[in-house]
Amino acid sequence: MTRTLSYAPAPGAAPLHRMVRSQALMETRLLLRNGEQLVLAVAIPLLVLVGGVQAASVVALGDARPVDVLTPGVMALAVLSTSFTSVAIATGFERRYGVLKRLGASPLPRTALLAGKVAAVLLVETLQLSLVAAVGLGLGWQPHGGLTAALGAVLLVVLGTAAFCALGLLMAGILRAEATLAAANLVYLLLLAGGGVVVPIDRYPDSAAAHLGLLPSGALAEGLRDVLSGAGLATGPVLVLLVWAVAAAALTARTFRWE
Repeated sequence: MTRTLSYAPAPGAAPLHRMVRSQALMETRLLLRNGEQLVLAVAIPLLVLVGGVQAASVVALGDARPVDVLTPGVMALAVLSTSFTSVAIATGFERRYGVLKRLGASPLPRTALLAGKVAAVLLVETLQLSLVAAVGLGLGWQPHGGLTAALGAVLLVVLGTAAFCALGLLMAGILRAEATLAAANLVYLLLLAGGGVVVPIDRYPDSAAAHLGLLPSGALAEGLRDVLSGAGLATGPVLVLLVWAVAAAALTARTFRWE
């Protein structure tokens, strides 16, 4: 007796979580394969940390040990480099070459595409922050606060990532790719030099310090310095980062152009 097999195709998109996971893994591989992005994400923060500790006698970092001041600041710098600069540049050129247009026409929802980008950024940041923490500990960094401080730092990093990703997408969605490349690198250098990232805000003149705390870079760095020194999680940096994240996300949703 011959049995007849029948096949019933079930066309349709994969579940949303699988699409987000696949997109996140692809975005992560692209980030890690890009040599320029690795220099920006890993080499520069580590050079700032090691060089800053060695040159602490020249730079006024306050009464605390230089490594205890620099390590949280370099963590904030790592978040800035990946979630803002890398996202802005990569998205700008993806938009220029039509990649976003083609992905937007695929079964992958645009929300899943953005979620995949954010998840990839968080994966890369996990590697970055682990490496920065390991180098900092090797240089004598002594974080305080235990599990509570670690959870507070995670909250600040997530909020900072959301704010910087939204700002990066905002820039990439309204500027041409070449302009995004120049602007993202310029903003990165300006915030590195005078955004309250490496040098604590209280070391700046009073007229500048009042404004630096309202920048996402200054809020993230100061929040990490406070919580990892055992002083606890301050509400000010959390609110600043939350406002930046919500405002930038709203503007991005209204202005982002996919082609």
